[in-house]
Amino acid sequence: MLEKLQSVADRYEEINRQLMDPNVVSDTQNYTALMRELKHLTPIVEKYNEYKAAQKAAEEAKEILNDSSHEKEFREMAEEQLVESRAKMEKCAEELKVLLLPRDPNDDKNVIIEIRGGAGGDEAALFAATLFRMYSMYAESRRWKTEIYSASPTELGGYKEISFAVSGEGAYSRLKFESGVHRVQRVPETESQGRVHTSTVTVAVLPEVEEVEVQIDPGDLQIDTFRSGGAGGQHVNKTESAIRITHLPTGLVVECQDERSQHKNREKAMKILRSRLYEKMQAEQNAAIASQRKLQVGTGDRSERIRTYNYPQGRVSDHRINLTLYRLDAILDGDLDELLDALITYDQAEKLRSAGA
Repeated sequence: MLEKLQSVADRYEEINRQLMDPNVVSDTQNYTALMRELKHLTPIVEKYNEYKAAQKAAEEAKEILNDSSHEKEFREMAEEQLVESRAKMEKCAEELKVLLLPRDPNDDKNVIIEIRGGAGGDEAALFAATLFRMYSMYAESRRWKTEIYSASPTELGGYKEISFAVSGEGAYSRLKFESGVHRVQRVPETESQGRVHTSTVTVAVLPEVEEVEVQIDPGDLQIDTFRSGGAGGQHVNKTESAIRITHLPTGLVVECQDERSQHKNREKAMKILRSRLYEKMQAEQNAAIASQRKLQVGTGDRSERIRTYNYPQGRVSDHRINLTLYRLDAILDGDLDELLDALITYDQAEKLRSAGA
């Protein structure tokens, strides 16, 4: 590990030297790539420097202890320093193991989240709206930007489905484990007998990808326009600004009708299509590497039940890591960090365990 850390430190210094070169600074693409790499290496190098400082302090303390000419009080201080330095080295080493894990290449990307009501009809659609509010409030707490791409509202205030973008630093790295089936257990407002109903909502978290990452042949697309409309006939456009794009080779269909501009709807629909095709490509790659698939928290499959929100008991249970939190209201208000941190920690531990094996 120390050899790898030294090579990372050498690369860090090399990048800093390159960034002093005016020719590099004037090359926008190269400069951006180097800055991105520097950002990834910085926490590793900083932690490595902490480790080396603790190592040096430990060596100095050992020299004092090996010299019998020093006074007792001075030697006691050195012994204390040695214990502290060794503890610091051990802590840094554990943190460095995590920092050196292979990074998910999508972690820095923005995301597109698709939420769809599943089993449960109107109740599922209402919970889809609840989850949209939860993610929106979480994004707001981290100062991320949200933008609705497409929505199919219901008369009761729910969503049959809604697609929206979340843009901000670390958006995918924090939200990527949310893909799957979310189950809700509660008494619907329309239930006169007070019986608890179970409904499901599917969530898909897709990394937003650039055109250069997924090439789409225009000849593979069937593009239809239609008039958009909302629940109860509200917000109906008199022009055909809504867009439906069908990717003929895969059969993927994307609709976007949130904007009044056909051009903007088309642009958003293409972003969703690129992200879905990218996800499909990744799923095929992961299926070919079954052992790597097991390292993830769940498979990210939309059919996998990942979490239950139980209103009568005020609890949220994540079934992948056997975590139950009795703070339903706070979580639905966007306080997701404890839940997401636990998922990220579990994923890192699994990767470390596999690397050790």
